[in-house]
Amino acid sequence: MWLARRLATSSVLKGHYGLFSNTLRSLPENDLRIFHCACYRRSGITAAGFNTVDGSDSSEFCQEDNKPLDSCYTAEQRSVILQRLNTATEFELAQIKLLRGRKAVNILSYRTRNGPFNSLESVINVPLLKHKSAVVVFNSILKSDDMKDRRKGKIHLAKFIRPEVDRALLKEASSIISIVFGTNKIAWAHMDRAKNVLDWQQEECKSFMNGTYMASDYLADISAAISKFPAADFFVVEKPSISPQNTSLFPVMAHLRTVEAMLFALLSPVREPGRSPKVLNMMRTAVGRHFDLMVGDSRASGAETVRNMMTESVMKQEPRVVFPHNLVVKHRNSFQMSSKNRGEELCDTLLQAVAFFELLRE
Repeated sequence: MWLARRLATSSVLKGHYGLFSNTLRSLPENDLRIFHCACYRRSGITAAGFNTVDGSDSSEFCQEDNKPLDSCYTAEQRSVILQRLNTATEFELAQIKLLRGRKAVNILSYRTRNGPFNSLESVINVPLLKHKSAVVVFNSILKSDDMKDRRKGKIHLAKFIRPEVDRALLKEASSIISIVFGTNKIAWAHMDRAKNVLDWQQEECKSFMNGTYMASDYLADISAAISKFPAADFFVVEKPSISPQNTSLFPVMAHLRTVEAMLFALLSPVREPGRSPKVLNMMRTAVGRHFDLMVGDSRASGAETVRNMMTESVMKQEPRVVFPHNLVVKHRNSFQMSSKNRGEELCDTLLQAVAFFELLRE
């Protein structure tokens, strides 16, 4: 048996038998179709009757302009699509493929004039949205919904808050202070449960990463920052995601762990047995997944997301986050690519605060 396998493998490698040679004709028809689908999936080619994304029946007939759009999707899928199109804000519509810019505005205008969409076919009445582009939009909505469900599960399993605290206590918090620190700054955002930004600033720490890790110098800089913190129910400290296996970043990791430990020590009151902690860690990767900022294992900048939130706060009646006017003026240029002192820590501390309250509601 072993020799027979070796000879068969050798023959295939030498080109005597191809993938679609007579030896495969003995396979049952269904097995052969599955085999074809697997090959096409790798090459990105659509096999007839199959969708290479999820293996379900293909809806390629939706690409034909004379086919009704509603017949391309199940009742449940139609409900999800219409729900999103009928309730999404302009910002939320802009996150859907093809809907950034004028198309999102046209959908809002159409809803205002004609009421909610009652069928998928009615969507193509919106200017700039035709049959093929509508299919792309619908599929993007369904895909993002699936991804969001999977992402929720991952975040829940990761238990994004450490140490664990009763969820009811977290939900009752009237305000938190979100804290993010880097190699030369500590930033914080004071936010209440309604996502009003009450305070948002950063402190430069000159002793950070400066020669030896002098505990007294670190203590002075961190204490100076903490002295400016207002009162809050919880302090949420970002948990960095640097791997200890990357030895080249060991000095940075040692610095971050030192600052993290000092923050916990200085902010934690003397706790009675059984009482919940007041200082918590929040996983950096959980915040990245919440805002779709993860690229592989790395997290991209959230500067554009924060700029959009600030713009919404000024332009919309019900923004995602409410900024006081003085903070908008103070930080409106803090997240530009050309800025000499780009506020990444400042940006991340706001995203962490927003993610904290939004994840608790889910």
